[in-house]
Amino acid sequence: MLLYRSAAWFAKGLREYTKSGYESASKDFVPGDLEVQVPGRSFLVTGGNSGIGRATVIEIAKRGGTVHLVCRDQNRAEGARGEIIRESGNRNIFLHIVDLSDPKAIWKFVENFKQEHTLHVLINNAGCMVNKRELTEDGLEKNFATNTLGVYVLTTALIPVLEKEHDPRVITVSSGGMLVQKLNTNDLQSERTAFSGTMVYAQNKRQQVVLTEHWARAHPAIHFSCMHPGWADTPGVRLSMPGFHASMGDRLRSAAQGADTVLWLALAPAATAQPSGLFFQGDFLPGCEGAQDPPSPDHPPLHETRIGNQCPHTCLLLGHRPHRLKRRN
Repeated sequence: MLLYRSAAWFAKGLREYTKSGYESASKDFVPGDLEVQVPGRSFLVTGGNSGIGRATVIEIAKRGGTVHLVCRDQNRAEGARGEIIRESGNRNIFLHIVDLSDPKAIWKFVENFKQEHTLHVLINNAGCMVNKRELTEDGLEKNFATNTLGVYVLTTALIPVLEKEHDPRVITVSSGGMLVQKLNTNDLQSERTAFSGTMVYAQNKRQQVVLTEHWARAHPAIHFSCMHPGWADTPGVRLSMPGFHASMGDRLRSAAQGADTVLWLALAPAATAQPSGLFFQGDFLPGCEGAQDPPSPDHPPLHETRIGNQCPHTCLLLGHRPHRLKRRN
């Protein structure tokens, strides 16, 4: 079953997650959706010094937003901050050095942050794919500590800060790779089976989708969403999946194309017309021209994410891209 699911997902990806998939879907985007200015709004972007995170930060900065970069490597982050300021002309770019695999460091950062700053939008972009099982100083498997626990701790700690502001949003960069994994709550530390960095990463991304559903139900004042950026040419892909990167070559999306959905969810007024808690990766949107029928409640991939009484708005958006499609009305 896993082999079949992986093959079906890869075939779908070749059609829809590549550069050509983006170019095809972009013909139906509504250009005005991102023609916004956001001075006075504050954004926190993890992993904002490279790849999709950096592309996201540049576009927010160009629109006048205040951006807080949360990064691990100070030298690389400082260089990226300087480049972002020069390219955007916006000096309201602040840098915070935090190891997102260390829960104690995250809590300490948030305690300091909330004393000095406001926050309107949190973008959980940072992630890792460690291909050999590695433990943090706290004895946590590194992928889980960064991709799942780190996202959980940071988001949970910042929810009270977000709830104080108008139109607060949380966007988590997940992955369509999660569609090949059923949620497994019995082996969060990846101890019971042969270790595969790719499959552990996919499991972590599945966990992020479930967390988004949970937060949406528990905190209705905040708009939560998660998304798949497609297959993009980023430093993370080159480092963690060199074979995939080499084989896909120029079929991969640019980092800017991968960041497009993040930006729509973070900036567009139309984004919050969608129910909170959704996973965006396709072209099903209520009221959109050419939209597919909603998936059935027992759709195999997401059916396996259910834990107890999940958010009733949870659904899988199928197709090329999730947003900015022309509406009938």
